Amino acid sequence: MQQSPLISVITVVFQAEGLIERTLKSVCGQTLREKIEIVLVDGASKDRTVAMAKPFLQPTDVLISEPDKGIYDAMNKGLHAARGTFVIFINAGDELFEADTLERLLASGTDGDLYYGETALVNDAGEVLGSRRLTPPKQLNRNSLRYGMCVSHQSILARRSLCPDYDTRYRISADIDWTIRLLERCKKTVYTEAFVSKFLLGGVSSARRKQGLIERWNILSHHYGLMGNVLNHGWIALRFLIHRFTKKQH
Repeated sequence: MQQSPLISVITVVFQAEGLIERTLKSVCGQTLREKIEIVLVDGASKDRTVAMAKPFLQPTDVLISEPDKGIYDAMNKGLHAARGTFVIFINAGDELFEADTLERLLASGTDGDLYYGETALVNDAGEVLGSRRLTPPKQLNRNSLRYGMCVSHQSILARRSLCPDYDTRYRISADIDWTIRLLERCKKTVYTEAFVSKFLLGGVSSARRKQGLIERWNILSHHYGLMGNVLNHGWIALRFLIHRFTKKQH
């Protein structure tokens, strides 16, 4: 394989002393560790998060610990501080799937603009519960997201020069908007046909879930048009009912 480019793994964290070690172990255990730059963005945690993270960091890694205006503001800080040719977001509690995950992502060459794959869902104990209901298509483009976030944010490795800033007007669903705008800039996307990350399931309050759905509706209407979004959501509802009915039959 040709010389691997620098990869920036951006981790956003706040008050996560019970999770940060799991995440950084999965990053530092990568076969391409010498080609990985960790960019850790901490929101001025008051617990032992930073102290627990420091032993995993090398002098060339980046540590930012200061108040922020929310997760997407912190993710923008990570993007601006990153030096890698490619970036991937693995936030506290999430993990790269295997020790050679990043190496395998780039095994087909480094001419892709975006590499992506599957996502496993895990519980607090790190046990794999299954995969996401929505699976990524073999050919990913901006229109792939008209029915929702078909590829997990944690399973995207993107060329940094093409990455836009997150729109911080959105508090919960800015990752959908960001991914659509990123895909508009990408000429070549590469599907790895393998698991890339482990996503830690967590509870979401009903108020935040409602806000997230409203943001999602506004984002998809902006990118695909109001009428197109109405029709797309009709298909989303039908697909969900088919999934529920089929599941009950089994």
